[in-house]
Amino acid sequence: MADVTIIERASDEAIADWLAARLSEAMDAGEGPVTITVPGGSTPFPIIEKLLEHDLDFSRLVVWPNDDRIVPEDHEASNTGKLRALFEPAGAEVVTLTIMEAVPHFDLAWLGMGADGHIASLFPNTDPQIDEERRIIRLTPDPLPPEAPFDRISLTLPSLLDSAQIAFVIRGSDKRTVFDDAVSGQSDLPVARLLKGASQPVTCFT
Repeated sequence: MADVTIIERASDEAIADWLAARLSEAMDAGEGPVTITVPGGSTPFPIIEKLLEHDLDFSRLVVWPNDDRIVPEDHEASNTGKLRALFEPAGAEVVTLTIMEAVPHFDLAWLGMGADGHIASLFPNTDPQIDEERRIIRLTPDPLPPEAPFDRISLTLPSLLDSAQIAFVIRGSDKRTVFDDAVSGQSDLPVARLLKGASQPVTCFT
C-alpha cells in the first residue's frame, strides 16, 4: 500500500510551486528530458498556468495526457489540444496518445479522480488491472459522462505506476471520502487498485 501524504486546502499556486520544485529536482538530476503525465478536466489548467510562471527549462519537459477523449485536438473536449495551447508556447512537448506509442517511465504522474473513483479514463466498469499487459487502451465509459460523451484513450495502471512519484489533486468532500476509503483499503475502485500497487511516494492535495 502506498505511503500517502495529504496536504489540506492547497491553493492552485501552492500546488504549482510543489510541482515546479519536483520538476526542478528531476531536471537537476540529469541532462535528458523530464517526462510527466497530467490529468484532464477543469481542475489542472489553472494550476498549469501558475506552473508555467516558474523559471524552468520547459524545453526539456515532455507532457503526456493521462487520457483523452477521442475527438479532434481542436475540439473543446480534447485534453491534448488544451495542453498544447498551454505548454507548447513555453517550449514543452505534448504527446498525442496512440495505442502504439511507447510509454516511458514518468518522473511524475499527476492524477485527478472522479467521485466514482476513476482515474485517467479507467472507470470502475473497465475493471483495470495492475498486471494489464497493455500500456495504453481505448475504451468506452459506461455510463458515458453527459458532459463528455465520447470514447476514450487512456494510460493503464501499469503505465501510471511506472513513475518516480504520484500526485493527486482532489477537490470536494465527496471525492475526499472516496480517496480516504481507497487509502485505507476499504474499496476496490480504480484509485484503490492504483494505491495498493504504488511503492513510490504519493502526495494528495485537497
